[in-house]
Amino acid sequence: MNIIFMGTPDFAVPALKALYQKHKISAVFTQPDKPKGRGYKLAPPPIKVVAQEHETQIYQPQSLKNGGEEYIDIIKKINPDCIVVAAYGKILPKEVLDIPKYGCVNIHGSLLPKYRGAGPIQWAVLNDEKETGITTMLMGEGIDTGDMLLKKSTEIGENETAAELFDRLADLGADLIVETLDELEKGNVIPEKQDENLSSYAPMLSKEMCKLDFSQPVRKVHKKICGLSDWPCAVTVLNGKRLKVYKSEIVSNVSSDSKPGEIVNEKDFSVACSDGIIRFTEIQAEGSKRMKTSDYLRGKPVSKGTVLG
Repeated sequence: MNIIFMGTPDFAVPALKALYQKHKISAVFTQPDKPKGRGYKLAPPPIKVVAQEHETQIYQPQSLKNGGEEYIDIIKKINPDCIVVAAYGKILPKEVLDIPKYGCVNIHGSLLPKYRGAGPIQWAVLNDEKETGITTMLMGEGIDTGDMLLKKSTEIGENETAAELFDRLADLGADLIVETLDELEKGNVIPEKQDENLSSYAPMLSKEMCKLDFSQPVRKVHKKICGLSDWPCAVTVLNGKRLKVYKSEIVSNVSSDSKPGEIVNEKDFSVACSDGIIRFTEIQAEGSKRMKTSDYLRGKPVSKGTVLG
């Protein structure tokens, strides 16, 4: 197939690489370079880097909907069989959706119609789902409301973080988009409408969500840590300083006599919640680097009985 690929972050990279092996990528659309790091130097999106390596024509419009006429003309001239979209982050107007022979196919990080929106992977973890997956779908004018094509599911690990799941689903999405395009060409895919009664929305995460509340059930605290890792990251306070918590494990589902947030085992950083005990396994103290908790405790021991927050 003659394909235009639209994507921006790391999640889209495995899919683009897989498509280069099987199809002609005539152009790549991605978001504009953005300032990054302490020096705020302009950095290219991950997808742009891959496209440059393959010497593919790259376009970085601010918008395709408002003032994007010249880019729409470019797409029409390329006349792609399919536009593949993976976490592009821009709305495609109907004029673009109608151009490709096989439509615009989106790679979405959930089992639709659950978790439409910008944060499907993180919210699946935050809500303690047992499984999630990838759905390929024909794009419509709504947000992730188009007809579904193919799905692949995967279990979510007990201690798996959203960042770890993100990487696994990116690879799963690469496999599924290749399969989807093959089946579309053969005419073997029957688009399936989404059941609106089963739909749910997964909004973008925010830093306002980060504060840990140890008066909540231990499982909820654990899944919050997993779901917010690596960004925006769960946060508590230790001795007046911010402590980021990237990974954790549930030690016990039995409530203790300790106060919520109290360190009950200083040797492994176990903390009391309302109905159990959680252990931090990867943290980042204020002014320090992210590290395994065991490494942190060797240099900066904590005291049993200290209350976090």
